[in-house]
Amino acid sequence: MTDSIKAGENIFLELGFPPHEAEILQLRAELMAKLRLWISDNGLTQVQAVEQLGVPQARVSDLIRGKWKKFSLDMLLTLAVKIGGQVRLVFDRAA
Repeated sequence: MTDSIKAGENIFLELGFPPHEAEILQLRAELMAKLRLWISDNGLTQVQAVEQLGVPQARVSDLIRGKWKKFSLDMLLTLAVKIGGQVRLVFDRAA
C-alpha cells in the first residue's frame, strides 16, 4: 500500500524538509504550476512565452520542465506579475 498526500498538505514536509524550507518550496511549486498552466492554457510556444515573460528560452524550458531548483521565489513572483498575476501573501501564525 502506498501513502498519499491529501490536498492542501505540504509534500515537502513529508519529504523531510524543515518546516520553514517546506513552506517556501511549496510556494515555489505552486507558482511554477500556475505559470506552466498559463503557458498551456494560452497555447503558447516557448518562443511566445519568452516574449511575454522577458526571460531567455532556457529559463522557459526549465519552467516547463519543473526544474524548481533553478527558480527563486522572488523570480517566480516577478514572472507571475509580468503576466498580470496578482500575488497575495497571507501570514498566519502557526498554533
